[in-house]
Amino acid sequence: RGERWLVEPRDLGDNVWSPGVRVGVRPRSWFHLTECFGPVLGVMRADDLDHAIGLQNSTPYGLTGGIHSLDEAEIDRWLDGVRVGNAYVNRGITGAIVQRQPFGGWKRSSVGCGPKAGGPDYVAEMVTAAPAEIEFDAAERSYRDAWAHWFSSSHDPTGLTSERNELRYRHLDGVLLRYGADTPAGAVAAARLAAGICGIRATFSDADTESDDALIDRLDGLNVERVRLLTGATDRLRTCCDSLGIEIDGEPVSVSGRRELRRWLREQAISRTTHRHGRVAP
Repeated sequence: RGERWLVEPRDLGDNVWSPGVRVGVRPRSWFHLTECFGPVLGVMRADDLDHAIGLQNSTPYGLTGGIHSLDEAEIDRWLDGVRVGNAYVNRGITGAIVQRQPFGGWKRSSVGCGPKAGGPDYVAEMVTAAPAEIEFDAAERSYRDAWAHWFSSSHDPTGLTSERNELRYRHLDGVLLRYGADTPAGAVAAARLAAGICGIRATFSDADTESDDALIDRLDGLNVERVRLLTGATDRLRTCCDSLGIEIDGEPVSVSGRRELRRWLREQAISRTTHRHGRVAP
């Protein structure tokens, strides 16, 4: 109700359509909440910037997002609040380039919870790690070093003048650690340490004392974004996590800080045009 075509798409044949612009799109409507992979733009009206950020974040997807503004405070406010994997400032929101803008979304614009494609940890994620006993002191040294030198600050390896391309790590709202009798010694203590270093609220569940069904009964009220699964799980528990939009991370706890700490964080790439006239033509 209330929507209309400002520019109506036309069928050009061979599954090719001309672009379209839809105006009057209402919050929580089909067009607002559905990803339309076609040349069509839906226009919504926001009361202010915070309202606009809320509309943007209320979709179940979070691949890319952008803002055009000359107000630094507005840009900073948007970057603090936007929930997308790739954030673009004063430039187009497509055309991610390896290393400059490692690519990958949040929420249902992602599968699993590994590092972004084209980023510094992408190849390392293709290594299969086996669960192993964790030596706590070695893990602590590696974790604190990785936090100080990598995860606590943003990185711009390309160092362009006309464009900043930063990779940074954002906090998860909460992580549940699920463990059991088959979890290697030292893994839970190391995981607790990693969560503390990253400043993440961690919830713990022992499979030996809490069944999968019991965990399912309380999972919706825990406000967690990810489950670190260090023990077996029923299909019902996995299905429940998926229905709630909770990621399942089955990667074993690692003594390597570079490998372990990113299990408690979420990568975000920011590409920001610094040329005052906008994106520089190639």
